[in-house]
Amino acid sequence: MAQVVVPPRLTSVLSSWGAAPDTVAAAAADIVVRYQESHRHYHTLEHIEEMLAVTYRLAATDEVTCAVWMHDVIYDPRRHDNEARSAAYARRLLRRLGAPSRFVTEVGRLVESTAHHDPVVGDHNGEVLADADLAILAAPADRYERYVRDVHAEYAHVSDGDWRRGRAAVVRTFLDRPVLFHSWQGPEGGEERARKNLRAELAALTTP
Repeated sequence: MAQVVVPPRLTSVLSSWGAAPDTVAAAAADIVVRYQESHRHYHTLEHIEEMLAVTYRLAATDEVTCAVWMHDVIYDPRRHDNEARSAAYARRLLRRLGAPSRFVTEVGRLVESTAHHDPVVGDHNGEVLADADLAILAAPADRYERYVRDVHAEYAHVSDGDWRRGRAAVVRTFLDRPVLFHSWQGPEGGEERARKNLRAELAALTTP
């Protein structure tokens, strides 16, 4: 079996509560292996690293950082409860590592919030996490197009017609929002770029 390469920043955050090094190493390796599953194309470690780049600029709390690592740790595109299952995984893991109960509760809540990316006003942690997860929408056109291709590849079990209808509905939901980002605006006006990307995708999806 190939050796699992664990990013040092993951080991660092999981070591915060004094768990034994072997326990931390095993936990970190399990997370990394999950993000390397063969059915993943977008929901990979690259996605996590891109999110962390955003949360770092926003001076995110440790709870948000943990939620970034955990939010897609369980991902099966055939199911609709990935966020709930990932939150349950996060709670079990953090308790095993000795995290305080309030920390565990907050991380679990944040992971579950990524099901909708619609934090309430005043939920700063939720806003930062949602912005980081949606930052891909404001990526340069070539990166955005690769993101769409990768997500489509994860739904290879869905017919092309169903993919187009389902994805178009998701895109319209985003375009209907008054704002996409709360704490982060990205380079060159992230909100404007995101809407441009979304409109271009929607046009492609709805063109025969």
